[in-house]
Amino acid sequence: MRITFCGAARTVTGSCYLVECADTRFLVDCGMFQGSDENLFERDSFPFNPSDISFVLLTHAHIDHSGRLPLLLKCGFSGKIYCTSATRKLSDIMLLDSAHIQEMEAEWGYKKAKRGSGKAYKPLYDTIDAAKCSKRFVSIPYDKVKKLAPSVSVRFRDAGHLLGSAHIEVWLKEGGVEKKIVFSGDIGNKNQPIIKNPTIIEEADYVLCESTYGDKFHSEDSSRFSSLDRAKKLAEIIDRTFSRGGNLVIPAFAVGRTQEILYLLYMIHKKKLLPYKVPTFIDSPLGIKATDIFSASSVECYDSESSRLVANGENILHFPTLLIAETQEESQKINGFPDPCVIISSSGMCNAGRIKHHLKYNLWRSES
Repeated sequence: MRITFCGAARTVTGSCYLVECADTRFLVDCGMFQGSDENLFERDSFPFNPSDISFVLLTHAHIDHSGRLPLLLKCGFSGKIYCTSATRKLSDIMLLDSAHIQEMEAEWGYKKAKRGSGKAYKPLYDTIDAAKCSKRFVSIPYDKVKKLAPSVSVRFRDAGHLLGSAHIEVWLKEGGVEKKIVFSGDIGNKNQPIIKNPTIIEEADYVLCESTYGDKFHSEDSSRFSSLDRAKKLAEIIDRTFSRGGNLVIPAFAVGRTQEILYLLYMIHKKKLLPYKVPTFIDSPLGIKATDIFSASSVECYDSESSRLVANGENILHFPTLLIAETQEESQKINGFPDPCVIISSSGMCNAGRIKHHLKYNLWRSES
C-alpha cells in the first residue's frame, strides 16, 4: 500500500492523492491549483500516468478538488469518477464554468500577446472536454459500502462542507492485511444553514485530514447560532442600509454561500422580520443553476430543519421578491432599479464576474 501527495501539500489548493494497493491505482480528488501565485495554465501534467488510474473518488465539487478532472481525461484517464449524487450534479455545472473561464482568459491572453504586452496560453481543457468528463461520473449514496476493486471498498459519509460533500472511508487489502484510511475532504462547521452537520467517524487506521485552518482558534459562538439568529442579524443590516436609501451588495460564492444567503432571506420573509418587502437580485448564472440543484437535493442532503420545511411544501430558496438576472443585459439593468435592494453576485472574492460592476456602481455611495 502506498499513498502519494500530488497536491494540497505545502499549499492549500490542488487536492490530489494517488493511492496504490495490490494491482489497483486510484485518485482521491483531482483539484485545480488556485491563488495569485499559481498559473493554472502551467499545471498541465501529472506526476503519474493518467491511463494507469483505475478510478477517482471525489470528496466534493469545489474546483480545488475537482478542477483538473477534465484534464485527467484529456491525458488518457478512461475510468469512472465516484461521488455522491449532489456532487455529480454540481460538478457538471462547475467544470463547464471552469472551462468557459479558461477559454475566455486564454482568448484575453492571446489578444494581449498580439499587442506585445502579454503571453499567450492554451486552456487546460475546453467545454467539450468538460462535457466528456461529466459522462464519467457515477453516484454512490451516503453510508453505503461499495466494493470498487478486489482490494478496495469505500463508503461516503456526509462532511457538512457543501451540498454532497463527503468524508471517504477506504478499506484496502493487500498481502492478507486490511487497513482503513479516511480522507476527510473539506470539513464543514456545525449548524450551517440547509445542510447537515459533519458525520463523526469513530475509528480508522490512518486519517488524511484537511488543515486549512489548522493553526487557527475559532470561537464556538458562531456554531451556536441558529439559522433564525443569522437571519435576524442579516435583517438588521438590511434595515440599516435600506433606511439610508442604499443597496446591500453581497459578494458570494455561486455554489454554497449564495444558497445560504437565499435561505436566510427566505426566513426573513417567512418570519416577517422586516415590516417591508426586500427586493433581492441573484446575479450569477452559475449561482442560479446551483440553486436549482440545491432545491432538487433536499432528501439526501438537507438538515432536519430544512427537510421539515420542504416536507410542508416550502421552497426554502425562493420568496416572492426574489428576482433573477441571468443575462448580461439583465445584470446591467439592476443599476437602474429605483428602490433599495439586495444584490447577491459572484465571484465571492470580488476578483472576477458581475460583482465587479455592482461594486463599481455602489461602493462610492455612502448610503450603500
